[in-house]
Amino acid sequence: MHLPALRKVIVPALAALLLGVVPATTAHSASATAHSASAVTKVSTTVDVSCAAFTYRQSADWYFPSAAASGAPKGLIWLQHGFSRANNHMTDLAGRYAAAGYLVFAPTLRSADMFGCTLQNIGNNKPFLDNVATWFASADNASSQLARSYASARSRAGRTDLGALPTAFVFSGHSAGAEAAEYVTQRLRSSHPAAFAKVRGLVLLDPVKSFIGNNTDASLSQLATTSLPILTVSAPGYSCNNSGSGTTALQQLLPRPFVGVRLTSGAHTDAEGSSTDNAGTLMCGTPQQKNVSALQTLAVGWAKDAFTGGRTADLYPGGAYYASLLAAGTIQTLTGRTS
Repeated sequence: MHLPALRKVIVPALAALLLGVVPATTAHSASATAHSASAVTKVSTTVDVSCAAFTYRQSADWYFPSAAASGAPKGLIWLQHGFSRANNHMTDLAGRYAAAGYLVFAPTLRSADMFGCTLQNIGNNKPFLDNVATWFASADNASSQLARSYASARSRAGRTDLGALPTAFVFSGHSAGAEAAEYVTQRLRSSHPAAFAKVRGLVLLDPVKSFIGNNTDASLSQLATTSLPILTVSAPGYSCNNSGSGTTALQQLLPRPFVGVRLTSGAHTDAEGSSTDNAGTLMCGTPQQKNVSALQTLAVGWAKDAFTGGRTADLYPGGAYYASLLAAGTIQTLTGRTS
């Protein structure tokens, strides 16, 4: 095996060991804590998800925006962590999304499982991701897995003012979580069109393709025929993002003039921001504040635009804020295929 190919196998395996693969039995006890971002309330509870003949009870964090600041949430954001990480690594960004007025759902999905029920594809995780898609397909059913998790969190947060789950979704995924978001979106499109109509857009964060299978390419090839907003904030290609494989797929498969930005000095851990840990920085680098700030500003703003159907000019090529990031050398523009 040539060295580059060998590195593609060894580096992710070493990362899994150092970053700590989430155990199959992980489940957090329910609790509610105040989050610093504009009186956001974080509730840690669980969510059930089917795996083969079993039901797994996974950790699930919910972030509620301040009732005084925003009233009812403006939409639901599914925020998915990356390979061998957990939902607590997304706390920083989740708080930013929630502070902007959105209800955030951040579950932990496994990176190792004997039945293939994993976030990234290490054999055939499609049946499992189909079950993840069911969370959103049945969200309006009060007895569904997602609705029950939300009801528990809502009660513990003391948000008796809130009713059912929001009926508009944005999916935001980091690393392998981005591939999962792409797959789940396409699954909703093909099998649950009523639920797909509720998906307003994807905000991807340094997406990474699985080493096995074609979940990314197959999903994006189909989503490319839609008008669904799909944007990324990515880091330069290196070992932690599989040489930028997920970003390359976006550029090759989406026939759009703008598919996002690359942070020129970015790290794979930028999406985790202040929620990253020593294992993350050891393997993938330490996030720089300028990059974390740019990522969070763009991600939150793009999510807002996806929900409203608008376009905040500052956050796209030609806008003042965007131009300032270009001038400072913080970002490069990413374009899709032209034919």
